[in-house]
Amino acid sequence: MKVLANDGISNSGIEALEKGGYEVFTVTVAQEQLKDYINKNNIDVLLVRSATQVRKDIIDGCPDLKIIGRGGVGMDNIDVEYAKEKGLHVINTPASSSHSVAELVFGHFYGLARFLHNSNRDMPLEGDANFGKLKKAYAKGTELKGKTLGVLGFGRIGQATAKVALGAGMKVIAFDPFLENANLELDFFDGQKVSFNIKTISKEEVLKQSDFITLHVPAQKDYVIGEAEFNMMKDGVIIANAARGGVIDEMALVKAIENGKVARAALDVFEKEPKPEIQLLMNPALSLTPHTGAATNEAQDRIGTELAEQIISILG
Repeated sequence: MKVLANDGISNSGIEALEKGGYEVFTVTVAQEQLKDYINKNNIDVLLVRSATQVRKDIIDGCPDLKIIGRGGVGMDNIDVEYAKEKGLHVINTPASSSHSVAELVFGHFYGLARFLHNSNRDMPLEGDANFGKLKKAYAKGTELKGKTLGVLGFGRIGQATAKVALGAGMKVIAFDPFLENANLELDFFDGQKVSFNIKTISKEEVLKQSDFITLHVPAQKDYVIGEAEFNMMKDGVIIANAARGGVIDEMALVKAIENGKVARAALDVFEKEPKPEIQLLMNPALSLTPHTGAATNEAQDRIGTELAEQIISILG
């Protein structure tokens, strides 16, 4: 059996697959050459992340393909239902990267709350000449402890982010159309555990009450947050989107920043990846990362191992 990990796979995943008798290819094949490569090399399993598209042309054009796997959560780059109709197994790793995304969100939140994203740019340029000016400019930070975090989308990643918030001393409120409540258990280094039960509330109430807002929703046709939603929020709210590009109306976000409704925001995903709008890239109120939410060594190890386990379970 042959596996093509077109967007890469961790060494732990490769080792697990090879131990199971699989041959693993880790070359990155261009999208337009993918179908021919799969057929010429008799590939049985295609593994992707977010870069490679697996649409009907690949599914129809590669009749010997047995499994399509996504290293991560969202599968909007795969025609999942069509693949299943054609008899393929489609797998992903929904739990492996949850904590990695949660930590990135809070990296952004702490940075935004204390202007680190700006200070780290300005200090190398002006730290020697304008130290006092910069100190005054960035002296009005805020603490996260005691503030309210609103979580839109309370699945695995939303809950993982909520756990970090609880550990930081924040109040957590959440909206999810498919979930009424969730029990969250925080595990500490010495074996102690603390449980919290979070009952979900309406989207409108989350928007109205939150000091910080984080999105953890799948890609969808309409914006989850647009101009109307921004108008419901507290003045000076801080927002993070590490879910999917297109769930926030980015131009409405820029407008909300300009009128003071949104103080600052973090974006790890963009409507126009891999070429985000210049208005976002140049906005000093935005903390930006290039879609790296799941990109930790630990998460990639978990993803590789979980994919390998699923493949071996399906194909033997």
